[in-house]
Amino acid sequence: MTFFRYYLLLPLFLLYFWFSPFSRPRNVVSTPLVQRANATFYLLARNSDMGGVVATIAQVEDRFNRNFNYPYVLLNDVPFDDKFKNGVRAATNSKVEFGVISPEHWNQPEWIDEQRATAAREKMVEAGVKYGGSVSYRNMCRFNAGFFFQHPLMLQYRWYWRLEPDVKYHCNINFDPFLFMQEQNKTYSFTIATYELPATIPSLWSTVTEYGRKNPAHIAQGNALKFISHNYGQTYNYCHFWSNFEIADMSFWRGDTYQAFFSHLDHAGGFYYEVCITMASFPHLIFSCSPRTHVSSAGATLPCTVWAAALFLDKNQIHFFDEIGYQHDDWSHCPSNPTPQMECTCDPGNSFGA
Repeated sequence: MTFFRYYLLLPLFLLYFWFSPFSRPRNVVSTPLVQRANATFYLLARNSDMGGVVATIAQVEDRFNRNFNYPYVLLNDVPFDDKFKNGVRAATNSKVEFGVISPEHWNQPEWIDEQRATAAREKMVEAGVKYGGSVSYRNMCRFNAGFFFQHPLMLQYRWYWRLEPDVKYHCNINFDPFLFMQEQNKTYSFTIATYELPATIPSLWSTVTEYGRKNPAHIAQGNALKFISHNYGQTYNYCHFWSNFEIADMSFWRGDTYQAFFSHLDHAGGFYYEVCITMASFPHLIFSCSPRTHVSSAGATLPCTVWAAALFLDKNQIHFFDEIGYQHDDWSHCPSNPTPQMECTCDPGNSFGA
């Protein structure tokens, strides 16, 4: 070729070099040209949880997020250290934000009768209730029920997918659960339903029914009351959506109805005179609340949010994600009809409640 021909080809060579994947910095994420929801992963953790947090994020990235690049928000009641931050950032190319929880959202509120709260903790310790004597566990319960969605880092998002350290995702997730929820008018979703341990909430249901009597307009017409009560609300049957996996619309938690309900339970001392712990911690007592029994193809977290979802949402707004394989500790959900494309590493026959 003549020099003139090389000169004409030079711009094409430069364009190829610039847009070629080999020329890009390895740490820059090229976001797929797909629609995404205004959503984030949310994880409450301590610095000592770094190994478990990194393991969870690696699972999420491998099974789902490497194709969608949703961001992560991690919160702690103390600042995360550099070792934790660097470990988490190395596990994903997605945006990661680290936040500190304000003391007023984490610490036991001043209106709690400490003498009564101490007596309640001692009683639960004597009964062998896991976390029965822990104030920090109660702080965590209260924060997840009433404040995480108000944290400044979470306010920029509408949807969240809750993560926990050391959980496993058994199958590829080849669709976007956030967009599914958004497009199908769903508000709350889960994978495992179990029973609450009765000893942990001996009187809280009466506080719930009191709220319902005072605010009948807040109760949804097509609610999922039958999921949490077998006698039209007279008593609680202790059915519970296991909240360590949940995908939900924070607009519901931020709304006036839920805020009024949470305030009612909070000022009654429900988070400190009782404790939120599922019977999954007591394997010899385990029975499964079938999610297919009363909740459409799908009806929480701590009882506070379970009750809110069951009472204030139409049951069709609550979704059971059968196709998401999930494991926390020894409790596992495996899709009932996995496809080869899902590449599941679990047995449906071993699912919790199978």
